[in-house]
Amino acid sequence: QVQLVESGGGLVQAGGSLRLSCAASGRTFSRYAMGWFRQAPGKEREFVATISWSGGSPYYADSVKGRFTISRDNAKNTVYLQMNSLKPEDTAVYCCAAGNGIASMRPSGYDYWGQGTQVTVSS
Repeated sequence: QVQLVESGGGLVQAGGSLRLSCAASGRTFSRYAMGWFRQAPGKEREFVATISWSGGSPYYADSVKGRFTISRDNAKNTVYLQMNSLKPEDTAVYCCAAGNGIASMRPSGYDYWGQGTQVTVSS
C-alpha cells in the first residue's frame, strides 16, 4: 500500500504561483506513475498532469499547459506541481495519485490517492 500526502496549497492572487508537493510512503515509489487531479465544488474531478515513473513524458491538460509543471524526485519519494500564472478557475482541491501502470489521464489509471490540498485563487 502507498500513502500520499499533499502539501503546499493556499490562497494566492490571480497571476501568482504555488508549488504543491506530494510525499509518498509505504511502497517503492520510483516505478509508480504519478498524476495530479483537481476538483472544484459542484464539478467533476479533472485531470491536471501526469508523469511516468522515470520522470519522462510529462503530459498536461490543455487548461494548464504552459503554466503548470509536474516533476518528481524519486530519491525523495516526492512529486511536485509547480503552478504559475494562476487563474481563479484553477481554484480546487488538488489531489496526488499513484499507479503502477503507465501514466494516465484517467482516474482509473491510479491505485492510490491523497486527501488533497486546497488551492484558492482570488481575482
